[in-house]
Amino acid sequence: MKQRLTAISIAIMSVVVTMAQTASVTSPDGKLQVNIDCQNGQPTYTVNYDGKSMLTPSALGLKADIGDFSKQMKLKDSRQSKVDRNYTMTRTKMSAKHYVANQLDVELENADGLPLTVTFLVSDNDIAFRYSLTRAKQKDRFSAVITAEATSFNFPDAATSFICPQSKPMVGFAATKPSYEEEYKADAPLNQRSAFGEGYTFPCLFHIGNDGWVLVSETGTGSNYCGTHLSDYEQGRGYTIAFPNEKEMRGVGSSAVGIALPFSTPWRTITVGATLKPIVETTVAYDVVEPLYEPKTNYRPGRYTWGWLIWQDGSTIYDDQIKMIDVAAAMGYEYTLVDALWDTQIGRNRVEQLSKYAQGKGVRLLLWYNSNGSWNDAPQGPRHGMSTAIAREREMAWMEKIGVAGIKVDFFGSDKQQMIQLYEDILSDANRHGLQVIFHGCTLPRGWERMYPNFVASEAVLASENVFFSEHHAKQEGFELTMHPFGRNAVAATDWGGVMMNHHMSRDNKSRHQRYTSDIFEMASSIVLQTSVNCVAIYPNNLEELDKFELDFLREIPTTWSETQFIDGYPTRFVVMARRTTDGHWYVGGLNGTQEKMTITLSLPMMAGKTVRYYTDKQKKKDELLPTPELKTLKIGADGKAKVTMQPMGGIILAE
Repeated sequence: MKQRLTAISIAIMSVVVTMAQTASVTSPDGKLQVNIDCQNGQPTYTVNYDGKSMLTPSALGLKADIGDFSKQMKLKDSRQSKVDRNYTMTRTKMSAKHYVANQLDVELENADGLPLTVTFLVSDNDIAFRYSLTRAKQKDRFSAVITAEATSFNFPDAATSFICPQSKPMVGFAATKPSYEEEYKADAPLNQRSAFGEGYTFPCLFHIGNDGWVLVSETGTGSNYCGTHLSDYEQGRGYTIAFPNEKEMRGVGSSAVGIALPFSTPWRTITVGATLKPIVETTVAYDVVEPLYEPKTNYRPGRYTWGWLIWQDGSTIYDDQIKMIDVAAAMGYEYTLVDALWDTQIGRNRVEQLSKYAQGKGVRLLLWYNSNGSWNDAPQGPRHGMSTAIAREREMAWMEKIGVAGIKVDFFGSDKQQMIQLYEDILSDANRHGLQVIFHGCTLPRGWERMYPNFVASEAVLASENVFFSEHHAKQEGFELTMHPFGRNAVAATDWGGVMMNHHMSRDNKSRHQRYTSDIFEMASSIVLQTSVNCVAIYPNNLEELDKFELDFLREIPTTWSETQFIDGYPTRFVVMARRTTDGHWYVGGLNGTQEKMTITLSLPMMAGKTVRYYTDKQKKKDELLPTPELKTLKIGADGKAKVTMQPMGGIILAE
């Protein structure tokens, strides 16, 4: 009898030990569940939504010079708490957010007895998790180097992907890559190798068959870390967090991360939904970060003209920029961007005159800068004005003095911690001088609209300049712009670089290749793509060529929103989105990225019973280059239903 009781006791103890190696947390609505397990020394997590598997066992952990926290781990403790906070913003898809989440802190210990905490925040459709390290007292260390993460994302085998490959380093124009400007593939199998063998850039969208969708990204990355991406897929393991390639920045700097202890990593984010609605509407990139400094001034949202897109390098001369300022003034736009080579083709003294002229017209200048230092060979100037603190102070003090409103800084080409530090330094220094900042040729912004109040947007897409450069990309514009609302623009503001109204990619609007999207598509893109300072690539000839109703709409384009709602769509095919302005007016924008006409019935309860402006395309005639745009009115049903038609590579706008 005694022997039997002892055996039972041992069995019970074994169960207790096993149970102690697990923890779980659910969302406030109970649908989203994260389960953590630590069997055989390997911590893993799984994600279920509404009872369906979204991520199968995926690894947790990291490696540092103070210890290996990826294997021989023990789960020592876990505790739960609640997060409930409100915040406001002006530069994203929503102006006010009430963030409610359940928090789980999982205490792990490695083979040397060193602790690692994994914190999960789980809201109704979003998961954010990060690692925290304390001071390694056993080793008398106040700092450490993180060399790798074990973090992985392992999806059910039936999943497909909508992801963009990471470029090889030191390639492309003047060795300026990686710059997040590669081509997406739609509904690709998980085991398809990345185009360049370097994995995939964030954000990454996955279709979990009939069960739903998952968007993976990261947020909160500043000078505290490097920018990471996903590795190629490995059967049974999934995708793993990958650090930058050592060869970036010509091999200068490290792919590892230097930290001061105690330390918390940036957040890895996972957005989950049975439909695409939570993917498009997510705010998790901002929910879990905080502003790093106060804005010096009330940075003004708005629209800008940009001569370079169609007129190219030769347009950065005084007379052409006067013309672009005049267009901005005629359209009521707030800004004009003076692009590369202004330092030599206009000169600083005449830029001062240009700025004074613009301000007299109610317009302010944005000035382009090369980021360089030593990390690429981009020849455009001004160079070496942003790469050191002393140079930045000189340039920014001068711009503040002459009334420049902001800068566009280009050609970064690395995700190493040293380069992320440069982004942060530029932003912080610019704020001191009241300058807004746009980045091009750059990495994905990771919560930066909230972290850095003077940050506007980044390119980090295969953007509008490529429509100019090649007919291939002109034909791909519909594919690309119906992808970004579900990925790139879902997690951060996107400077696509132009609502393009020229029908041909040339100054005379007659030569070179054509644009393949309709006028209404282009106009609707200003609603579908979100950035608080939006480029409208309109030129003097457009003021004469476009219908009055087109110009009237282009004058009224809003750029700040109090609310965003996904209405309908499928990545790379079509998208319809509704946004409400801060003064309460709804705009609905729709894009058809295919060569087939679409007639769809929209559910628009916010417009129920109203008669709205309906911008649409007529069916293209055989002798037409592009379909003829038209403005009509449309009565929305009392039930909020509205039947609309989008022509091939066309669009729709509904506006109150």
